Amino acid sequence: MPSGGRETSGLDREYHSALLNAQMIFRMVRIRVSNMSGIGEPQLPNQQDPFWYHPELRSEIVDPATSAIRSFSIEKLAKISKEIGQTEIWWHSDETRESLRRSALKDHRDTDLWVFGYGSLMWDPAFHFAEVRRAHVAEYSRRFILKDIHGGRGTRAQPGLMAALDAGSGCDGLAFRIAAENIEEETKIIWLREQVGPAYFCRFVDTDLSDCQVRAVTFVADHDAEMIDAEMTRSEQIHYLATGSGFLGTSIDYLKNIDQKFRSLGIEDEEVLSLLGETEAYLAQLGAAPSHR
Repeated sequence: MPSGGRETSGLDREYHSALLNAQMIFRMVRIRVSNMSGIGEPQLPNQQDPFWYHPELRSEIVDPATSAIRSFSIEKLAKISKEIGQTEIWWHSDETRESLRRSALKDHRDTDLWVFGYGSLMWDPAFHFAEVRRAHVAEYSRRFILKDIHGGRGTRAQPGLMAALDAGSGCDGLAFRIAAENIEEETKIIWLREQVGPAYFCRFVDTDLSDCQVRAVTFVADHDAEMIDAEMTRSEQIHYLATGSGFLGTSIDYLKNIDQKFRSLGIEDEEVLSLLGETEAYLAQLGAAPSHR
């Protein structure tokens, strides 16, 4: 379990999250009061500002134009895999990926598209968006069940661990709206990122915003994929986090980065805190000092 210091951090996080929600609610109430009273000009959402609803997120999200993910390609992945001695071709072909994308979006091209992010997509989406909102998806949870065996943060001999979206009691995240005219170009970035190989399948899910519900596309764990292990034990999770490493870095640094980013975004996830505390304790038992990247 997390130490006493982590419990204090948890309280700080709850306060920070409550403050951000209060600010957002106050903003919405002010709009309604202004519109009803007729006093002054109504403060309607600025359609030119993606961060109008949540200005506090502006400094927390990487500008898509500068994101390294935007220039990612299968050719680069193949080159890196060859350099580290990974000879297995585990990724989808461009043709397969494009077929998956077109099939998923065939009925969703005429209106704006919402995308729900629950992991690194929240702070580094890499696609251009017209609006970002805090969001909640019921019936799904963030679970650490993606076993990295292809060199990113682990190998077959020494797997790493990453998060996936799976059936559960609910998940807080961010929802991004892509303007209809940009769907074709921007979703190619998303599919190359989320459907690089077998691990997830695409789903449209009911997504709760502060003032409405939208249908958003997201990517859910595919239990038939080799990289997804929904039955892994707690001890396996901790071991993979403590020892997994690859060309993207270590699994423990991945988890620490999630913890840091969630604090900045005001996202609460007790599983992240618990796993981090248990993994650091495991590393201490092994006599290894936790990484501080």
